[in-house]
Amino acid sequence: MNNQTCEIKTVREDIIANIDEKMSSDKTYHDIANIFKILGDYNRIRILCALNYQEFCVCELSLLLDMSQSAISHQLRLLRNNNIVKFRKKDKRIFYSLQSDEIIEIIKKVTKYKF
Repeated sequence: MNNQTCEIKTVREDIIANIDEKMSSDKTYHDIANIFKILGDYNRIRILCALNYQEFCVCELSLLLDMSQSAISHQLRLLRNNNIVKFRKKDKRIFYSLQSDEIIEIIKKVTKYKF
């Protein structure tokens, strides 16, 4: 029989209490899961990688990535709402850039992608 549950009905309460103190809040784990949901989209990854090189406006990203401007705007809105990208206005144009390099570091750590 391949039983993968404990047969002993006692627990190491001191260890559980120690680790419980070190664990983060539920909100933290929800935030982490949300970041991975955001990174789980092909087009958002392409946008982030493009923005790693330089800032772009929506029309430039649209041409670069062969996507509609509305699709780019939708993805940028999600990224902006999650504090992953930021924007600045110059005349009538809005330029997007990465909020920080941390998101690219995450991408680098989980892939062999070289920038």
